[in-house]
Amino acid sequence: MTDIVARIDGWGRSRPDRVAHVSGGRTLTYAELWTGSNAVATAVAALVPGDRSPIAVLGHKEPEMLLGFLGCVKAGHPYVPLDNAMPARRLEDIITASRASLTLTPEGIRGIVASAAGPPDQKLLLAPSDPFYIIFTSGSTGTPKGVPITLGCLTDFIDWMEEEQPFDDDDVFLNQVPYSFDVSVMDTFLGLVHGGRVFSINREHIANPSTLFPALAQSAVSIWVSTPAFVQLCLAERRFDQGMLPRLHRFFLAGEALAPSIVRQLFDRFPGAEVWNMYGPTEATVVTTSVRIDREMLERYQTMPIGFAKSRTTILVVDEAGIPVAAGERGEIVIAGPNVSPGYLNRPDATSRAFFDLNGVRAYRTGDIGHIQDGMLFFDGRSDDQIKLHGYRIELGDVETHLAGVADVRDVVVLPVMRNGRVDSLQAFVVLNERLQGSDFDLSNTLRARLADRLPAHMLPRRFRFLESFPMTVNGKVDRRKLAELD
Repeated sequence: MTDIVARIDGWGRSRPDRVAHVSGGRTLTYAELWTGSNAVATAVAALVPGDRSPIAVLGHKEPEMLLGFLGCVKAGHPYVPLDNAMPARRLEDIITASRASLTLTPEGIRGIVASAAGPPDQKLLLAPSDPFYIIFTSGSTGTPKGVPITLGCLTDFIDWMEEEQPFDDDDVFLNQVPYSFDVSVMDTFLGLVHGGRVFSINREHIANPSTLFPALAQSAVSIWVSTPAFVQLCLAERRFDQGMLPRLHRFFLAGEALAPSIVRQLFDRFPGAEVWNMYGPTEATVVTTSVRIDREMLERYQTMPIGFAKSRTTILVVDEAGIPVAAGERGEIVIAGPNVSPGYLNRPDATSRAFFDLNGVRAYRTGDIGHIQDGMLFFDGRSDDQIKLHGYRIELGDVETHLAGVADVRDVVVLPVMRNGRVDSLQAFVVLNERLQGSDFDLSNTLRARLADRLPAHMLPRRFRFLESFPMTVNGKVDRRKLAELD
């Protein structure tokens, strides 16, 4: 079993000058990661003695974020990664829901490290059953749900990835997604455990392609970890190919459906690279299935398979009664294994609905619909109002709840806009208390600005439609199908 922290610290001793992380032109060596995280652990143990409460780590892609993550767990506390691009109200909701006893920022961590005078070596105080980190996801009631991932869950994930994939200390892992999104766990911890380098793309790069592609060209990335949406953005640049990234030999794509058109372009532009499609909810530790996509699959299947179950984990496709269905039939995807979270943080009601014991093993009802074909799992959508947009998991009810709380809004329905078989954006249908002054364009901008104070940018509807009333079903419910047909 992998000793995650000991392996990372070991690089600080054996290869102290090796670069562990690059972000925004700043570098962090393994020696700095080792001693800096020890300093943070010493400070956290002094500031929050005698308990195992969560610690919020708030920033973006600064190197200090990694010091915070490792320092917290060395002191026996799970960390809650938060991105400062989130609205203040959303951050407050998450910190409150997590019951975090302390919030660390890059500035605060720099102060801790600067004032440390040779802190003693810190050993990991967590047991396998203790939470290592807590990721917060969108909740249908408008309140984010915390998903604790234990040291045992994370260890099992890393062990599986090492069984399936060859890594070495020359690998450079692309970190594209924010640390508040669990796909980042794959690139960051796989990179650090193997003594590799984590290269972070920050939000300034994504907002400005004129800086993104020069940064990628200088990154020496060998293992690409991202959502399919980010790859599609990069493919719009004609220079994005093997010539720009000569060392790139594997794509790990996760977080949303992978379109065949993306795979075809990657095969053409990166003939020396493998393309792996991966799937898994936050509740099952990053990803649970994987498959290497080849040209034969492109010809054989209309949608890309999401793969085979990881070792030590069972994937079932079940009907409404929880009974496994026959191969080829659709049903709900259930995951059982040591990678499954113990449940939602401080939410026994939500935990009892989604998590259960399957023959003595933790299991999770994903709410995802899928089927088994040729021994592989395929994703067929959701059974509820949860979607994936650019890799982010979003409960439509979460957006609706916050939009309904905006002044002048009487009723609201939020629906996904589909393009080429996947979610492209969100559209809000709104009934106002009374018609306000201004065009629909002006009203849309007003509502979007008000909503931006409550929700992160990826949850904001791109388009607003203003109606006098909603169409109803015979059962007296909003007819969402007819609303979708209005577009």
